[in-house]
Amino acid sequence: MNKWRHILRTAAKIAAGTAVLAALGFVEHRSDSMPVRDIAVEMDMGSGMHFIDKDALRQEVVKGAGPVIGTPIDKVDETGIEQRLRAIPCVAEADVYHTMDGILHVRARQREPIVRVVNADGSGFYIDKDGWTMPLNENYTARVLVVTGQLAEPFANCAPVNVAAGRDSLLTGTHSRAIHAMARTMQADPLWCALFTQAVMDAEGDITLVPNVGMLRVRVGDGTMLAARLEKLRSFFAEGIPQTDWRRYSAIDLRFDDQVVCTKRINS
Repeated sequence: MNKWRHILRTAAKIAAGTAVLAALGFVEHRSDSMPVRDIAVEMDMGSGMHFIDKDALRQEVVKGAGPVIGTPIDKVDETGIEQRLRAIPCVAEADVYHTMDGILHVRARQREPIVRVVNADGSGFYIDKDGWTMPLNENYTARVLVVTGQLAEPFANCAPVNVAAGRDSLLTGTHSRAIHAMARTMQADPLWCALFTQAVMDAEGDITLVPNVGMLRVRVGDGTMLAARLEKLRSFFAEGIPQTDWRRYSAIDLRFDDQVVCTKRINS
């Protein structure tokens, strides 16, 4: 008798498990064939810059995938939508997925430029915090460090390139990697972010920082020792001259070891 009870209990458990799996399969089948009833867009704007918004992102989804609303969820190419969104120069990441209630979810993160490069011919582009180049946007201008000078960087009209980590042949003979490193150093310190809004780079790659007040120029070399030289400038400001006396000098040169060389303004 006990043997038969054990067999019956085992059979009942198997039957129950089979029923659960069948029900789950039925639910999954129904959810896959459910039409999309809405698109939910989440956009991480980073530090508040607005190169693209939710509405523009939604339009990109519909433009690339056709009429999404009303389409069975299993007919929507979610991977293809992700790839199209990631191809937008100002989009760093994009994920697309659906839920059982018929909602197509689109989550994206915007790139965060930290420097704008302006070439000698007037062309320009941004470089984001991770080193990726970005084209300028006719509808929005980011308030970031601007680098001008005798530059001919070839990234104004090409697909995004990672100037920090890439080994693209386009990087040969360019200054964008050094510009990105300089911008990262400047961005890491609130004092330098507030004080310097422009930098000028000559043809050899030497950098001159331009404060947002006064006519002072700060020469820092090619940027390889920028952090140490800026610390030297911090000490000089703290122990040498107060901000009100900057007008007495036309330039401060930080390129020499253990020295801060100041050039007095004529008639100061």
